[in-house]
Amino acid sequence: MSILVTRPSPAGEQLVNRLRARGKSAWHLPLIDFTPGNDLPHLAQRLADLMAGDLLFIVSQHAINYAHPWLTQQGVTWPARLRYFAVGRTTVLRLHGLCGLPVSYPDEGETSEDLLRLPALARIEGKRALILRGNGGREVLEQTLRQRGVHTTYCECYRRSPIHYDGEEQGRRMRTLGIDTLVITSGEMLQQFYTLMPEYYRHAWLTHCRLIVISERLAMLARQLGWTDIVVANAADNDALMRVLL
Repeated sequence: MSILVTRPSPAGEQLVNRLRARGKSAWHLPLIDFTPGNDLPHLAQRLADLMAGDLLFIVSQHAINYAHPWLTQQGVTWPARLRYFAVGRTTVLRLHGLCGLPVSYPDEGETSEDLLRLPALARIEGKRALILRGNGGREVLEQTLRQRGVHTTYCECYRRSPIHYDGEEQGRRMRTLGIDTLVITSGEMLQQFYTLMPEYYRHAWLTHCRLIVISERLAMLARQLGWTDIVVANAADNDALMRVLL
């Protein structure tokens, strides 16, 4: 088995190093880069606008990685009066470790849909919510909260930008390395990698690889693109991916 990890840095390198330490052949090709988001200067004010019992949602650890240093620099702490919700165990542990406040998250699954099934989010009409996230992304969280009568705003804490590669060159390299297993952790990256590869490589190699993804939604997208050998990890963190890959 020769594994290609497309996770961004540093999580991508960390996974590759762990796999190599266990004797696996693994390589890293990050597909996206992160930079500070346009709304960071407004974060402190948007937090201040929330009342006791209002809701704060963090959709990824990248949001915390940019929001926390910014708040610290401004001398602002995470408000204890809010109710915190996060998608994914890694994000929860990161935030709790920084602020010590309780954070609610789904026991099973790491998607917005899983989060929205929490009983605590059943009756929230009239509340305000702030979502810390990146540019673009899925709208399901905001749309559902609005349907439930919540006044919802965003704070773009980070920006994702695709990293550009030569598709022909990367296709040749992947075949030379004997890559037969791909780790892809978002729909955006799956579509990007599929589009990057020239048609010949898609048919001759790409869709014949085993694909490791982190949600059933991602698996469905992969099937539409032509993959048949798909494994869904039960979480998005490197521990869960290691369990699948080993």
